[in-house]
Amino acid sequence: MKSILTLTTLSQLKALSVPIRAEIMMRLIEKPLTGQMLSEKLNLSRPKVHYHLKELEKNHLITLVKTEEKGGIIQKFYQSVARGFTPSLELLPHMEDVNESNRQLLFQMAEKTKQVILSAPEHAFTPQRASESPADWNHVGSMWQISATEEQFNDWMKKYFALMEELRHLSKEPSEETAQKLYFFSTMAFEVDELIMETIDHEDEENKA
Repeated sequence: MKSILTLTTLSQLKALSVPIRAEIMMRLIEKPLTGQMLSEKLNLSRPKVHYHLKELEKNHLITLVKTEEKGGIIQKFYQSVARGFTPSLELLPHMEDVNESNRQLLFQMAEKTKQVILSAPEHAFTPQRASESPADWNHVGSMWQISATEEQFNDWMKKYFALMEELRHLSKEPSEETAQKLYFFSTMAFEVDELIMETIDHEDEENKA
């Protein structure tokens, strides 16, 4: 599976703009599944699931990764060809379709995050030590609203992905002294056109007092 696949056709964009297909894609990013498995997870009929699978496969967004025989029936397992997708420059004139495909994928990521939160073990949210600093906690739950230039935001994006790559690299070199644990990361950042929450700089308020 590639890290990022560049979308090159309008047909690919439209395929990802359909909400149910975006949900199927998120499932197939996680692991290979059959049409029957997807039918049960999504509560959809098998014909509908297979129709959407064929559309995604036709647009080279998923691929057949293995087959298994069970009860004389050949089961086909499909998986996403990439963990993420980005439009090519040629598709930028079709911004409406680009926007909708990105919106649907982000929405499905948010839904998956909710599921993981509900299924995570209780100790994942139990403070390991008393501290008022979030940097000392064993989990992150944070929402920010920040005014920045586009250049500043793009610089932050580069630093963010570099930091994640650094952690991925370190995880490939496990310590013999400390056992590794699994951590789930879900991050979203995008432009909005109005204030979502009122922000107050408490330090400034105290200084004024």
